[in-house]
Amino acid sequence: MSLPLAGLRIIAVEHYGAGPYGTGFLADLGADLIKIENRQMGGDMSRGVGPHYLGEGDSLFFQALNRNKRSLCLDLKHPEGKAVLHKLAATSHGLINNLRGDQPAKLGLRYEDLSAHNPALVCGHISAYGNHGERAGWPGYDFLMQAEAGFMYLSGEPEGPPARMGLSIVDYMTGLTTSLALLAGITEARAGGRGRDLEVSLYDVAMHQLSYPGVWYLNADDATTRAPRSAHPSIVPSQLYRTHDGWIFIMAQTQKFWEALCDKVDKAEWKADPRFPDYAGRHEHRDELTLMIDAQLIRQPTAHWIEHFAGAVPCGPVNDIAQALDNPYFTQRGGVQTVPHPDLPGGLKLLNNPIRLGEPIPARAAPKLGADSEDILAELGYSSEEIAKLRSSNAI
Repeated sequence: MSLPLAGLRIIAVEHYGAGPYGTGFLADLGADLIKIENRQMGGDMSRGVGPHYLGEGDSLFFQALNRNKRSLCLDLKHPEGKAVLHKLAATSHGLINNLRGDQPAKLGLRYEDLSAHNPALVCGHISAYGNHGERAGWPGYDFLMQAEAGFMYLSGEPEGPPARMGLSIVDYMTGLTTSLALLAGITEARAGGRGRDLEVSLYDVAMHQLSYPGVWYLNADDATTRAPRSAHPSIVPSQLYRTHDGWIFIMAQTQKFWEALCDKVDKAEWKADPRFPDYAGRHEHRDELTLMIDAQLIRQPTAHWIEHFAGAVPCGPVNDIAQALDNPYFTQRGGVQTVPHPDLPGGLKLLNNPIRLGEPIPARAAPKLGADSEDILAELGYSSEEIAKLRSSNAI
């Protein structure tokens, strides 16, 4: 196979969510992703995150984020472990860590710590609140960012309590942002021979995701609030509507789609209704229009409307997780990849990478703790005797 990132070597001092999610894309696209884990600490903490386990030191949570990586056990506080890191850095293009903001300096993971071994090395740092400033030493997690950045305030019904998103979206966006930054830095380093530090924080990414509502507030003092039924703040109809057996989300984001919706629900006269001529009119009369659309859609089940609107009116069913994953279209899209796993005779099912290359991505399950230590050390020039000594000293 020819993969876009073949030949690229990335060191990952990572655990849990944000780092592993972002580097997972690099590994799937062909980078040699070497995951540094501390054996004395049990490796990546996500190896122990339940409720579904796959033998000692392995879990479905861990497997979801660490496909196609290699595991090297290394104690970065041990002098001999640090020496191994320096040798590894000399053969690598980039390093990513997602540690507390004050930890890279303490562990020697910054560009200034490693540039003597590789002037072109690019070091990407993921933290909760940044590597500098009064919160650099604070621990932090996705849901805290959703709370502080306003996500929870904007989610849920107006009369209900704040609500978080069902998934750790800030973690995922931060991991992807850092992987993009790292590749940009590597492109620069390949041209000029000099690496750099790149800093990305959960907090900064969460705040950046405020996007256009953030710009509305900064320039027009317009603080977006919640609207009923998860509605778009300004475009109508763009929200949840009732059907005979549940809900459907319709997004008539353009005048063309509004008119198509009118035709599809046999209400062509709505197009000439003086209340609904344009975006502003429909927004002003949102509550009335919601009841009118409900009255039409509630006559048939969701599946009927999805088929009836197909390709004409942008819409989607409100699926639970099982319905989403069992969707025949997801299967047609090749959404699941089955990889060999020693504890699962039938193989391990993972979500396929959304970047489609025209050929399959590598199919290697996430590694057992330290499974690749000896191979990686041998590649760095360590003899069997030297590896045994490193092991006996607990450096690896």
